[in-house]
Amino acid sequence: MSMRLLLRFFFHHFYHAFAWTYDFVAAVVSLGRWNDWVCSALPHLNGPRVLEIGFGPGHLQARMREKGLEAVGLDESRQMGRIAFHRLKSSGFPSALSRGYAQNLPFGQDCFDEAVATFPSEYIFDPRTLSEAYRVLRPGGKFIVVLMAWIGGNSLWERLMAWLFRITRQSVELTDQAREKITAHFAEAGFRVSLSRAEIRQSVVLIIVAEKA
Repeated sequence: MSMRLLLRFFFHHFYHAFAWTYDFVAAVVSLGRWNDWVCSALPHLNGPRVLEIGFGPGHLQARMREKGLEAVGLDESRQMGRIAFHRLKSSGFPSALSRGYAQNLPFGQDCFDEAVATFPSEYIFDPRTLSEAYRVLRPGGKFIVVLMAWIGGNSLWERLMAWLFRITRQSVELTDQAREKITAHFAEAGFRVSLSRAEIRQSVVLIIVAEKA
C-alpha cells in the first residue's frame, strides 16, 4: 500500500470511527496550538452569513457564533456532526449543521457572504469543490482556507512534530512552484487569490484568501 493510500485510510477512520479522539490527537500533534490554528480564519470572516465546509468537532462554529456571525456548517462525517451539535448546544448556541459533500453543496446560488475550510484534505482542490464554493458565494464573497501549518521551535518534541507533519504531507515546503500550484486551482475556478500567513506561538499558518469576482 502506498503512503498516500495509507494516509487516506488513516485519516478516514480518524475522522469517522475515531472522531471522538480528534481533539486530543490534534492537540498533541500541534503541541496545543490546533484550535488557535483553526481560529486563525476568524479575522478574515465578517459575515454575516458564513458557510464552514468540513466543520469537524465544531470549534470554529462556536467561535463564529460568539462573534455574532450566522454560521452554517457542512460535513460528510456523521460522527463529527454529533460532536459539533453537542458542542454548540452545551455552549447555548443554535446550530445549522448539514451532512453532505463539498462537491455537491445543498445550498442555493449566491447565498453566503463567506465560506471557510480549515485543514481540509485533498478534496479542497477538486474542481467540483471550488466550483460549488464559487456558486454559493455572493459576488465579492470570499473563500477562506486555512491550508497547513509549520511548527517552529528547537525542542526535541517540536522537531519531532514538525517532521511528522512533513512526512504526512500536512505541511510542505512553500516553494514558488508550490505557491503557483495552490493558487492555480482557485484561479481556474474564477477566484482572485492571495496567500497570507499567521504567526501563532512559534508556528506559521498558511491561509488562502479567494475572492469571487
